[in-house]
Amino acid sequence: MSDTALMSLQTSFRRRRLTALAVPVLILFYLIYTAISFDVLGLVQKANLDNAKILLSDFVSYKTHVTRNNRDGVVTVAIEGEAKGTYPPAHLPDWVSQSGDTTTIDLGRGHIVTYSPDAARYVVPGYGVIDIKSDGSKLTLTAPQPVPKWINVTDTRISVTTAQGRFSYSRSKVETFRYQPGWEMFFFTLDSPFYGKSYGQLTAMLMGPRIDPARSNLALMAHDFWTNQLWHHADVAWAMYETVLMAFLGTFGAALVALPLAFMAASNFAPFKAMRFAFRRVFDFLRGVDALIWTIILSRAFGPGPMTGALAIVTTDTGSFGKLFSEALENIDEKQVEGLRSTGANALLRARFGVIPQIAPILLSQVLYFFESNTRSATVIGAIVGGGIGLLLTQAIQTQKDWEDVAYYMILIVLMVMLMDSFSGWIRRRFIKG
Repeated sequence: MSDTALMSLQTSFRRRRLTALAVPVLILFYLIYTAISFDVLGLVQKANLDNAKILLSDFVSYKTHVTRNNRDGVVTVAIEGEAKGTYPPAHLPDWVSQSGDTTTIDLGRGHIVTYSPDAARYVVPGYGVIDIKSDGSKLTLTAPQPVPKWINVTDTRISVTTAQGRFSYSRSKVETFRYQPGWEMFFFTLDSPFYGKSYGQLTAMLMGPRIDPARSNLALMAHDFWTNQLWHHADVAWAMYETVLMAFLGTFGAALVALPLAFMAASNFAPFKAMRFAFRRVFDFLRGVDALIWTIILSRAFGPGPMTGALAIVTTDTGSFGKLFSEALENIDEKQVEGLRSTGANALLRARFGVIPQIAPILLSQVLYFFESNTRSATVIGAIVGGGIGLLLTQAIQTQKDWEDVAYYMILIVLMVMLMDSFSGWIRRRFIKG
């Protein structure tokens, strides 16, 4: 090997080493720039892990409100503070007891809250006794000093947050929240004869005498579950149906619209270059505007509703399908088309028997993939147009208290996407692989 060739080879090796070193260095600088631009350190400092813990606990637990109205002294015990989850005064939970004007709440592990006229007491093991009194104009706190951070004191409200629950005293009411694991009354509400029964007791009730003479116990059990006024299973099922319907109509409607238009954008079918250019730019425009933007525009034109969401998906996916279908058409085997042309078949027959069979597996695979994706997108679109599970999810988040409902809807959405994935996979195996 000559000296010139050797030097050239060494130069090439050095250049490659520098390139291999430069790439990770550039990536590192980009990550540093991103961290500074988005103020990652500031976000970490602002993060409140206590709030995150409360949010996660709300996902998998429920809270019972024990509230006393300071104006009339009436005490109510309600799950999630809702009227539909209010315990009858004669059937309070075993950890709440009343004796005259005094109400005692056992939060567990030695945490005891006591309501008395114009006062309340919270016994916190390891800390001491928190006494609060009201003279009508202001609140007086008596507690071991110094007052810890988990006790918040203002002129109008005193709140205490511990691992066993939360307590709040204001001029208008005193309230205690007890958190318990699970989703209470998910199956039956307090007014149902099946509430609080074990699985064994429910099984025995199915075989026992009729509770409602007009129908069997199984039918009554199904009715009480379906019409649950706290979890609204019937409304949730209908919302899930609307979400899937939006995705189905939008996806397959777009496929039906895009398929004939794709022939006008394919170079081997469109007779004029200007026609191909025009249709391709139309497809670019339709898919260039996000489905959420189309949703807002169409909701102003047609009003809210699931059909508006379906039209938004049709609009966006028509552009995407038009591009994908036209590219599939440009890659067909022309020999099959020429064979049909030699038999005297017209353009429609050539497309039906020479083109569609070739691209059908590709088209079906793409349509099914978009159907899966649009099932997720329909959730967000439904929040805008007022339909589907997305609307229920948004409403639950806005209340800032029904986080167990948020978890319920999120699980249903994930299960729905998994079901759509399994269904589309079965369709592909059935019609593509045979």
